Amino acid sequence: MRSRGLGSFAVGVLVAGAVVWSIVTTDVELSRLLSAGPRIADFLGRMLPPDPTVVDEIIKGGAETLRIAILGSLGAVFLSVPLGILASETMVSPAIYRPIRMLLAFIRAIPLILVAMLMVGAVGLGPLPGIIAVAFHATGMLAKFYAEAIDGVSRAPISALESAGAGPLARLRHAIWPQMAPVVARDTIFRFELNLRESLVLGIVGAGGIGFYIQTYVRSFQYDKAASVTLAVIVMVIAIEALNVALRRRFR
Repeated sequence: MRSRGLGSFAVGVLVAGAVVWSIVTTDVELSRLLSAGPRIADFLGRMLPPDPTVVDEIIKGGAETLRIAILGSLGAVFLSVPLGILASETMVSPAIYRPIRMLLAFIRAIPLILVAMLMVGAVGLGPLPGIIAVAFHATGMLAKFYAEAIDGVSRAPISALESAGAGPLARLRHAIWPQMAPVVARDTIFRFELNLRESLVLGIVGAGGIGFYIQTYVRSFQYDKAASVTLAVIVMVIAIEALNVALRRRFR
């Protein structure tokens, strides 16, 4: 108990030290923020009222964003299933799951925007680099979730099948999958929601989607049109959040 208390105290000191260090070393002047008020008000004033003539662009860009999120999520699921199994200590030996976990950590460490920029340079503009970037980046998290779902199941059914001579695939099918299915569904839905949110900004680097129009209108100082696209993005995010909540309740 004493060692646990000392450990908690040490963590608290480290966190407090990090906060104090950030405040002291960051060049933040409140006067600059206060003086920026009129410029922010002027910028927001240029966005009002939103321009309704860009509905066609919003529909086109929104549909492309949705396609990127769906196909990217589908690709991530296909990649994450085998990688999740190989990253599970329940299914394979340490010699296999440890390198796979390091690989997944490496994938998660690469920013999505950087992957999208590399894919744009490799395959050109359009939705394809966005789909590849989303699938690659989401795999790092989704495979980790799948591995944790496998490792979090009850061991009793697995041990019973092992004693009966069942192989790894039989244990996965009859003992592990029935327990982990709700968790997998929840995590996959959550990752799809995150993929859609991230797909909204991929157009900024030329990877397709509605973000392309936001970038175009802002750069051309058409702030009223940018406001319309931004409102559409907000509506899409709220709708996906509502759908996500409904699906999570269904899988409980």
